[in-house]
Amino acid sequence: MNHLSIEQHSILVVDDEVPIRRILSTRLSMMGYQVFTAADGVEALEVFERQHPDLIVLDVMMPNLDGYGVCQAVRQISRVPIIMLTALSDVRDRITGLEMGADDYMIKPFSPKELESRVRCILRRLDALNPSKYQINGVIEIGSLHIDTNKRQVILGQERIYLTHMEFCLLELLASHPGVVVSRQELLQKVWGYSQESVVDTRTVDVHMSRLRNKLKASSKECEFIHTFRGVGYALQNDQSDDLIDHEAS
Repeated sequence: MNHLSIEQHSILVVDDEVPIRRILSTRLSMMGYQVFTAADGVEALEVFERQHPDLIVLDVMMPNLDGYGVCQAVRQISRVPIIMLTALSDVRDRITGLEMGADDYMIKPFSPKELESRVRCILRRLDALNPSKYQINGVIEIGSLHIDTNKRQVILGQERIYLTHMEFCLLELLASHPGVVVSRQELLQKVWGYSQESVVDTRTVDVHMSRLRNKLKASSKECEFIHTFRGVGYALQNDQSDDLIDHEAS
């Protein structure tokens, strides 16, 4: 049954290095995914518009149009998950990709097995949390915030908020337990699929959370939904919530 679920997904692999395209295409195809490839940014956009993949694995440094340009162009029309591959070691370069809308990144050289794990987590992510008392038939309502987990739509007041895949996953997780402080490490495990042993830059969480908070702020002048707890994590505060509690202590 799991294999049938995988077969429903398609992946676009974009990299100007032939060996990397060949290796990733072969390995992902063996897992049951339908794989499309592109050798540069211009070709990537052409394939994306033609095939509408479920996920993009995107190299940063490419001729004609780099990965940042592709990411910006895709984000204007789609919220498809994007995993960036980068040989750039500067943290600022990686954060740039996240701020442009990428969902995750891996530094070259990377382990194909780790990439496969992240792809699997994004495409087949299961909600490990039990539905909260705020959720009825896939809909979570917290004050003026309306989250439809089936249609993956968010309405704040009378306005629809357009979120990326990762932004929605983060909001869904926090909204399932309003008033609970969720640590950055737990968010990395449940949304990105990292193991407890993984050493990951938690700024990945911070960048996505900042973008999510700004989108909610733009539509709600009266309520600050997401609260930051320095050195700990984040919580979504109900309009009429009780005191916040630490998730790991609950």
